[in-house]
Amino acid sequence: MSNPNDPIVVYSGNSFEADLVKNELENNGIPAFLKDEIIGTLTPWHAAPGGAGAVKVTVPVKDSEEAFQIIQRMGRSSAE
Repeated sequence: MSNPNDPIVVYSGNSFEADLVKNELENNGIPAFLKDEIIGTLTPWHAAPGGAGAVKVTVPVKDSEEAFQIIQRMGRSSAE
């Protein structure tokens, strides 16, 4: 059984887009963190094949459904 505070990736994109999503999630009370921010910006081909979606936004599993809804309202594609 997983811990409700375990991180789950809800969005992948470039550094700018990931930061926008992270800020919107935090503005809605969801703690969000960027994964692979430095390596994804400097050398995206090391963080994700082809360099696409190198920076990931993670949230606790318990907040993932709400996060996916917020991301969808933003007009962004989630990592699902």
